[in-house]
Amino acid sequence: MRSFEDLNPIAVSVYFLLITVISMFTMDVFLILISFFGALTYFFSKNGLKNPKSHLFPLLLFAVTALINPFVSHNGATVLFVLNNNPITLESAIYGLAMAFMLTGVLYWFRLFSEIMTSDKLIYVFGALSPKIALLLSLSLRYAPYFAQQVRKVKAAQTALGLYKEDNIIDRVKGGMRIFSVMVTWVLENGIITADSMTARGYGIGRRSRFSIFSWKAWDVSLLALSGLLSIASVFLLRNNVFSFYPYFALPILNAKSISGYILYFLLSLLPTIIHAKEAAKWRFLQSKI
Repeated sequence: MRSFEDLNPIAVSVYFLLITVISMFTMDVFLILISFFGALTYFFSKNGLKNPKSHLFPLLLFAVTALINPFVSHNGATVLFVLNNNPITLESAIYGLAMAFMLTGVLYWFRLFSEIMTSDKLIYVFGALSPKIALLLSLSLRYAPYFAQQVRKVKAAQTALGLYKEDNIIDRVKGGMRIFSVMVTWVLENGIITADSMTARGYGIGRRSRFSIFSWKAWDVSLLALSGLLSIASVFLLRNNVFSFYPYFALPILNAKSISGYILYFLLSLLPTIIHAKEAAKWRFLQSKI
């Protein structure tokens, strides 16, 4: 078995799509908390506690989302206190917390997706859907850093010629407009060169084969099938669970069916962590044998 990030990119992409879509389009508090817990568990098991500053934005997003809803929405029957003749209700505060957990959890899932899905993996995924989209994505990923590098070169050349010597806003705006004009010309010229190069190599003439280093193995198919089954089963079992936030916050009645749905979604959210922990334990075992 391979680690989660080494599995087939299509299977990994489908997993991230399912786990995030379910948590984004529901206000089931338990599902949201499970998704949040699964995202954090995998994130810290994969990255550890390094770079704590990277968590400042998620914490800020969580705090702002949790605090802004009670002060904007005054629905709910349980008034906690009154601020400037505006009631701050318990139901609105709970709804804000649910939204904060949902947005932060989805943010961490997307951070994990961006770490795992490198440019070659994205090109492989989109190439399976549409070769033209894959080509456009490949060109975009290539030109984005190349464009930034060229901007720095042009800015350095303009500075050497006397640009920004006044060091004021007007000078910076004029210099920015000059750099923008140069970059527009550069982009058009490179677009024409790229198009001519592709034409010279016969692009668009007949069918073309494509090469990929990724292949399908048993664990890739297992991840794809397991993700789909767990997602469908949990959604089916929880389809009638409705959380009421207004006018009073009320939990749905838990029964064997709903508990089973939560357990299945919990297993779905922990799949990457389980795979990662298994591979880490195997690696430590092999190291101890050296």
